[in-house]
Amino acid sequence: MLTSDFNFDLPEELIAQHPSGVRGQDKLMLLNRLTGEVEHHMMDDLPDLIEPGTLMIFNNSRVRRARVYGIKETTGRETEFMFLNTIDKDCCIWNTMVKSAKKQKPGMHYKFPDGTVATIIEHEGNAGTEFRALKFDFAINEDWFERNGHIPLPPYIRRGDTDEDSERYQNVYATDTGSAACPTAGLHFTQEMLARLDAKGIERHFVTLHVGLGTFLPVREVNIENHKMHEEWYTIPKGTADAINKAKREGRPILAVGTTSVRTLESAALRQAQGPQEEWVRAGTSSTSIFMYPGYKFKVVDKMFTNFHTPESTLIMLVSAFAGRDHILNAYKIAVENKYRFFSYGDCMFIR
Repeated sequence: MLTSDFNFDLPEELIAQHPSGVRGQDKLMLLNRLTGEVEHHMMDDLPDLIEPGTLMIFNNSRVRRARVYGIKETTGRETEFMFLNTIDKDCCIWNTMVKSAKKQKPGMHYKFPDGTVATIIEHEGNAGTEFRALKFDFAINEDWFERNGHIPLPPYIRRGDTDEDSERYQNVYATDTGSAACPTAGLHFTQEMLARLDAKGIERHFVTLHVGLGTFLPVREVNIENHKMHEEWYTIPKGTADAINKAKREGRPILAVGTTSVRTLESAALRQAQGPQEEWVRAGTSSTSIFMYPGYKFKVVDKMFTNFHTPESTLIMLVSAFAGRDHILNAYKIAVENKYRFFSYGDCMFIR
């Protein structure tokens, strides 16, 4: 299967550069994954579109101010670093993605806004990539990122971050800081919407997947089967695992909010043996490099709430695995014709 099989025409003016005026006031497309039938709704309609007994799973990861600019000691030029994850347990060495990576070499020193200095060091697997290991003399924490960092808006948002992004590029239920990008399907949910879901008896639980760049790096392979995902860490609490297993035993559907929730649940899925099954997932923390594209058989997720994704991305391949490539590309064509807003700050889709 070719990467180009997942391309589509998208006018640049439909790429949302700012959040909607009011959180949650977005268009919602309903897609029937079996027939391809499309309906047009608003986000306010969502509680009426979810059947009673559904269990919703959200990713509660919170975005770190992970984009940080350092001044290169040798040139005095500003260099952009995207902090992804720690390499050592003491939090002194970080894996980062760097602009103009070929020019950023081991031994080079960088000064950050508060005067902190860090050095690029050799790290296995980084040679020839956009990734660099950055070593500090002391552990840096979330306070350091708050002082020095910026909201890591994706590259298709062609502007700098603002105070508005500090609030609007976070989910209202986000609690566990660690993501280098927002799990953006959740941006459509308000506290009022969550209360409406509660009032309808729609059960909801949380997982945590800290979003790295694995989800968003472009597919550079001609054949998608050759693409390798970077690892991301996830946690499934015991209460969430118990709720999922109970719902599956009772034949109730699992609705995953966002592709990161989908990747978490499918990564944790236990092999389905013949005969009665008591567990579909188990609680715990692990890492995943799962890559879902057409042909993948979903084991846990029955319904999906998601945004509209970039052409030729692993995310459009994932939703195509869930609903069928032809259904997805036709739905995206209809979305363009109806001027839906695309990507992180855009409109949303409910696939059932």
